[in-house]
Amino acid sequence: MPLPNPVERKKLHDRKIHCEGFKRADGLYDIEARLVDLRTFDCSYDEVHRGGLIKAGEPVHDIYLRVTIDLKFVIQEVYAASDATPFNVCPKATSAMKELVGLRIGPGWVREAKQRIGTDISCTHLMDLLRPLATTAYQTMYAEIEEKAQNKPNRGKPPIIGTCLAMAADGEVVMKRWPQFYEPKNSNENKETKELSESSEPS
Repeated sequence: MPLPNPVERKKLHDRKIHCEGFKRADGLYDIEARLVDLRTFDCSYDEVHRGGLIKAGEPVHDIYLRVTIDLKFVIQEVYAASDATPFNVCPKATSAMKELVGLRIGPGWVREAKQRIGTDISCTHLMDLLRPLATTAYQTMYAEIEEKAQNKPNRGKPPIIGTCLAMAADGEVVMKRWPQFYEPKNSNENKETKELSESSEPS
């Protein structure tokens, strides 16, 4: 179902973020992201860079980020590139992304990435790619991760449970796919009621 028809309006900006995931021949994974910003009007940022004018339809930003990770989400290699930027100095920020090597993608990882790469040496838009890159990594490797987990005699609770409406612990999807981790909505209430009842019984 599409969005409702908008009021009359004029498009000013177009941002596209495209992400892809690849399994390499050596068993590692490449996760790539590209960000492109376009304006519908001429604009100027730098009197020298790009002739002092970025024409309508030309990319203000066209930047790339690739991280190579293992199945534990640990970053092994990082490459960044900037084909189009508003300022001449911007491409120098790509080298700072190497500081991500050794970092594990997971809860709090963007915060740690920002601690490693200060704002004075980073590119805002390369850093913007970290979150979509992380979710792309999970989507890319999910099948192999789940297959390995299923083959374990005592698998742990899938980390995806409880992350959204569809994956709610008391939902139909979890009940069918991982019945051992299904938690009926009133289970905690029943447990608390039982414990309260037992504690109130005379000894």
